[in-house]
Amino acid sequence: MADELIDILKSNGNPSGEVKLKSEAHKKGLWHASVQIWIYTSNGQILIQKRAKNKDTYPNLWDISVAGHLTTGDTPIEAAIREIEEEIGYSVTIKNLFFLKTIKKSKKITDSIIDNEFNHLYVAELPITISQLKLQTEEVAEVKLISISKFENELKNKPKKYVPHGDNYYEFIINNIKQKLLQS
Repeated sequence: MADELIDILKSNGNPSGEVKLKSEAHKKGLWHASVQIWIYTSNGQILIQKRAKNKDTYPNLWDISVAGHLTTGDTPIEAAIREIEEEIGYSVTIKNLFFLKTIKKSKKITDSIIDNEFNHLYVAELPITISQLKLQTEEVAEVKLISISKFENELKNKPKKYVPHGDNYYEFIINNIKQKLLQS
């Protein structure tokens, strides 16, 4: 989990021209960008990852299939492709990723981490078995597939197992995955 240089954004999402370390952006609450990729299977399961125990935010909680920051000069799609390869060892191309939308989120996670981000949300289908994935152990403790119905049930009844992205966020993601499954 090395610190990385990231582009700082203005509060409207436009580039500010500044480049800072991710740790400094989080400490000062500077706006920046991330990607979040939700991966699903053709039989209606969602890939979730358990965050590594040494993560500075939400260690040991279940989370998005793959997520990460845009490093300096990245486009969202480049960052998504890179993060999927780094975190779970799966190579995708632009045609495998479906952009959903960008959301602006501001969250004070701890006294020293203020996460002001523009999250670029994507979904992608996983055509291989999870045993073929190679996890980046510094970031990901484990991955598993969970049915959509079980995921919805756990979010409702066992929410403390998951990173608190909010009900509206999870509902949006689940509905988009269901829509993609209907289209296949």
